[in-house]
Amino acid sequence: MTAGVLRMPHPAFGPRHVHAVAGCYFVASFAALGLPPFLTEILPELGDRTARWAGLLYVVPTVFGALGAPLWGRLADRFGRKRLLLRAQLGLAVAFLLAGWADSLGTFTAALVLQGILGGTFAASNGYLGAALEGSHLSRALTLMHGSARAALVVAPIVVGSLSSWLSPHRQYALLALLPLGAALLLAALPEPQAEEADLTEVTESAEPVPAAALRSLYALEFAFVFSTVISFPYLIALVEERIPGASPTLAGVLFAVPHLCYLIAAMPVHSAFRDRPRAGIATCFVCVAIGLAGHSVADSLATLIGVRLILGVGLTLGLVCLSVLAADCVKGRSPGGLFGSLEFFSKAGAVAAGLAAAAGSARYGPTAPLLTGAAVALITVCATILRSLCTRWSHTCPR
Repeated sequence: MTAGVLRMPHPAFGPRHVHAVAGCYFVASFAALGLPPFLTEILPELGDRTARWAGLLYVVPTVFGALGAPLWGRLADRFGRKRLLLRAQLGLAVAFLLAGWADSLGTFTAALVLQGILGGTFAASNGYLGAALEGSHLSRALTLMHGSARAALVVAPIVVGSLSSWLSPHRQYALLALLPLGAALLLAALPEPQAEEADLTEVTESAEPVPAAALRSLYALEFAFVFSTVISFPYLIALVEERIPGASPTLAGVLFAVPHLCYLIAAMPVHSAFRDRPRAGIATCFVCVAIGLAGHSVADSLATLIGVRLILGVGLTLGLVCLSVLAADCVKGRSPGGLFGSLEFFSKAGAVAAGLAAAAGSARYGPTAPLLTGAAVALITVCATILRSLCTRWSHTCPR
């Protein structure tokens, strides 16, 4: 066999299976992404009249999801990716049912802990896809998965808000538990993604893993990207109300959604443009994120806010797409469950760190502080990425 032989998608695994996995992730994400913004309405029903625990409970599933993701990834490599993906969907259904029927703050908190421990559908879905696809096929599938997350992030709060007139957000947890349950039933009909034995031999002989340094770089970039983008989420509404007095909640929601809508519109064209040069895309991503976040500090009108949100959207799209390409490169020759489980750990760790930094900065300096912190982290990452690239080129051209 020549060194250029690469594993192709399993014959029984095609685009319809990728779309099914992405669709199942979308519906299962509804409660996980759509209900947390309504914690300030849920907690008074459970005895926390001022919802003072909302900030802490917001990150509870993320913290426990980060702790559990590497373990579930390794178990998926050992016992089968489909089984562990089904486990994740059923785990979400159980956690959502418990949260919906909780009658005390303690029970509700336990449900959120279970959501983090038993969930992990994103890492499980990526591990499932990583076992069946490779190269551009895999990076395109990962791009589609991120699109499912962005779509849920935009649509779910709107649906939850619309349902609230006849069913409280608290009880909607129990109703929306039907979604991951239905997703599990659909996923049960999908094949176990596994290459034929002959193909596995070719991979072992021809596809050497990328160096460990590249894997560490991927984890660091994932953490920095999630931190610098998520830190802008918690206090954006307060910033909009400060800059545009009298702004309606609908307008604030639209401004919040702008970067995610950019991803839904442009993700696939960006993937085609940067799949062969992801490092350039990453550097450009962090430049746009830094400019977009810093621009919020001076934006004082609707037009300028839309402009900086669009710049942030460009950075968000480039980052998610190019990180997917880098992840697809790193998974070659490695166990996909373990890699995507570890990647999910660093992603969630970045989100938790961003939430804590946003809370601390906003409390002391106002809603602009988290945005400037995110911009600073993005700029530092740009410098580190460029420096690493220059050092790599210098080491390759230096005479030995």
